Amino acid sequence: MSSPADIIYVDELVGSDETGNGTQSAPFKTAIKAVEKSDGDNNVKIQVKKDEEGFKDISGAALKKAKKSLVEQQRKAKKQEEQKKKQEDEQAKKAEEEAKALEHAKSIVLTEDESLPKAEKIKIRQGVESRGKRVKVSGWVHRLRVQGKDMMFVILRDGSGYLQCVLTGKQCHTYDAITLSVESTITVHGVINALPEGKTAPDNHELVVDYWYVVGKAPGGDDAFNNKVTTDADPSYMLDNRHLVLRGETASAVLKARAEVIKAFRAHYESRGYTEVTPPCMVQTQVEGGATLFEFNYYGEKAYLTQSSQLYLETCLPSLGDVFCLAESYRAEKSHTRRHLSEYSHLEAEMAFISFDEMLDALEDLICDVIDRIMAHEPTRKLIEQLNPGFQPPARPFLRMKYADAIKYLKDNDIKKEDGSFYEFGEDIPEAPERAMTDKINRPILLTHFPADIKAFYMQKCDDDRTVTESVDVLMPNVGEIVGGSMRMNDREELLEAYKKEGIDPAPYYWYTDQRKYGTTPHGGYGLGVERFLAWLLNRYTVRECSLYPRFTGRCTP
Repeated sequence: MSSPADIIYVDELVGSDETGNGTQSAPFKTAIKAVEKSDGDNNVKIQVKKDEEGFKDISGAALKKAKKSLVEQQRKAKKQEEQKKKQEDEQAKKAEEEAKALEHAKSIVLTEDESLPKAEKIKIRQGVESRGKRVKVSGWVHRLRVQGKDMMFVILRDGSGYLQCVLTGKQCHTYDAITLSVESTITVHGVINALPEGKTAPDNHELVVDYWYVVGKAPGGDDAFNNKVTTDADPSYMLDNRHLVLRGETASAVLKARAEVIKAFRAHYESRGYTEVTPPCMVQTQVEGGATLFEFNYYGEKAYLTQSSQLYLETCLPSLGDVFCLAESYRAEKSHTRRHLSEYSHLEAEMAFISFDEMLDALEDLICDVIDRIMAHEPTRKLIEQLNPGFQPPARPFLRMKYADAIKYLKDNDIKKEDGSFYEFGEDIPEAPERAMTDKINRPILLTHFPADIKAFYMQKCDDDRTVTESVDVLMPNVGEIVGGSMRMNDREELLEAYKKEGIDPAPYYWYTDQRKYGTTPHGGYGLGVERFLAWLLNRYTVRECSLYPRFTGRCTP
């Protein structure tokens, strides 16, 4: 009778080839493992447990199959080991060759050919007008491609454009060339030539390099730029690395378009006779309610970051006429929606001696004229086509819809609150239903005549219905509200009563109230969120993409 030491146990139900040792208390999972442990000793028995009947001697057929499988496994393992060793040898040889090549590359030094014409320093944007001349261009390596042993293509970026540069021969064999990485800064000398038919590159030309050098090398390996910024990275990580994200084609295109849109706004106002002013951002009064004020200590006094420059603009009307400003505004709203920022660029305007309908006309004129201007500017039009293919300027006239009609529209189209009830007159229409309505109508909407109880204290009430105001929100498909405006109260007594109703001490607002004392007039204005306007124009998912370094709840870096 065999002793337990001469028996190897296999339990196909609960055994383990990884943790078992072949004893009855720690059996193997497979017969193959048992055969391997027996090491060809014919005196060792193998017992297998397949069911509740317990361990039984392995059958001859099963033993033969296990032995054959073991031989096959060992053959494969040997082959894999041989392949692994071969790969390691090849990698070691390759590393040795690369090390030799790098060492040799250090001995290759490029020198500028003094017989060539002196290179003229240009920006990439000047490339087309500089074709055929020897030029000098500096920038960041945007993309890099090695072709064969004697050719490299570098897409260079300097903020004004992109330029394809071709390095050949010895230029590709230097240490700097072999170790060149994306986002390194380099200077290239050479001649820009138009590309032949059928080939493509930025501006349809390329610079044939005759001399180049590295200004600042970017890291490779794990710390390489392309490993730091990827399209599938977490949004929070991308915001932490916003300084690197800005180098991408999309982010830089958004910022370039933003700059041109701001130019277009200023050009519009200049053409319409407005004067630009620069109001303070540190204030001691509120405009949109105390709950959203950023408070700070101003030399021992309580002060706030401005929510809006409207009140200051109104004071400029008697001396400057129609005015506008482009300044930062601040709202301490703990909102995480894709259209909210704590700091945003606020375009505001005020106009004197106008009616409500004239103000609506001016708003429509502003938006359409600015779009016409930027679409007429070819570089900006191309950016818009890149970011928002198929964009069509809004058609005039905009749809004019009263708040009461919007409430009816929500009911007629079964757009409800989260609790399943309908919105009623007098309730604020939140972002989600507002966007649902705007997207369904799919055209710009001038939403007017909001109830006085849900609007700011200074808004003018309608003569024919004192429960509603001469107010407007401009709604755009895919983004919602981008402008809020109204006629302003022009009667001093009515304004004083509004202060009282809101529980506001009129004393700090004496300078604002005086506008109604020293020659009042019907007047109105509006505020446009530049980032929201851009999100609509450039089809961005969130306004955060339209800000250089966005600030919102939980984010004040970098």
